[in-house]
Amino acid sequence: MDLAKVNRQMVEQLVSLFVVLAEALLIVRVVLRFFNGNPDATFVHWVYTNTQVLLEPLRNVFTSVDVVSRGWVVDYVALAAMAFWVVVGYLVVGLASRWVRK
Repeated sequence: MDLAKVNRQMVEQLVSLFVVLAEALLIVRVVLRFFNGNPDATFVHWVYTNTQVLLEPLRNVFTSVDVVSRGWVVDYVALAAMAFWVVVGYLVVGLASRWVRK
């Protein structure tokens, strides 16, 4: 058993797990925001609170957090964060693969 291969696989699995969980939470946030989820509700508050950290790298990229159209809210920061975290995940896996080969 090659220890370097196990470490690369472990890094890939951990990064994939993080990205999948982050994407799932952000999708729930986008859906809740779109349908104007009540932030006073326990679950909605929990989702909003726990996804704030995922939005921080992109918080100042967009001047407007949401756009209201017919009462629906589109959270562009959360949508951009979903793409951001996928790219970061791929970069981390790629860097881990290059590091192990040396």
